[in-house]
Amino acid sequence: MKRLSALIVALAFVAVGCASSSTSPSGTAPAPNPTFTATLLPSNEVPPITNAEASGSGNVTITMVVTKDSSGNVTTANVTFLANVSGFPAGTTVTLGHIHKAPAGVAGAVVISANVTSTVLSSGSGSLTLSNSAPDVAVVQDILNNPGNYYFNLHSTLNPGGFTRGQLSRVQ
Repeated sequence: MKRLSALIVALAFVAVGCASSSTSPSGTAPAPNPTFTATLLPSNEVPPITNAEASGSGNVTITMVVTKDSSGNVTTANVTFLANVSGFPAGTTVTLGHIHKAPAGVAGAVVISANVTSTVLSSGSGSLTLSNSAPDVAVVQDILNNPGNYYFNLHSTLNPGGFTRGQLSRVQ
């Protein structure tokens, strides 16, 4: 009976050891990809949009696939943008999209381009899936640390300085 009890305890230790082998070397599950969202509004632009494109709205989800070194610093990154917009005039042409560094109410410098190919929103609504496979890793690290200091916006032929904008907020 004692041998059977010892065998059961030994098997339990082996099972626990096998179960923990599916986690990362630090013993924790891998972190999910950092994800950010922003509500896109023409009124958030600086200055606010007041022409025909003032009627729309949208949102963007930005996902970063990052590799970090043993100190936790970003060494590589790939950024994917999924922007959904609606309520803009039919034929609105999206010409640019990117992340800028600046707080709400302030215009800032472009830090990560979303590599937009000129896209016509034939009905005034649509989805754009964009990416950047080689952003500056120092900028990516700063966005991870301080997302509220950055905004995403889209530009159009009618509003080359931007027609809809929103501050980043980390959701994951």
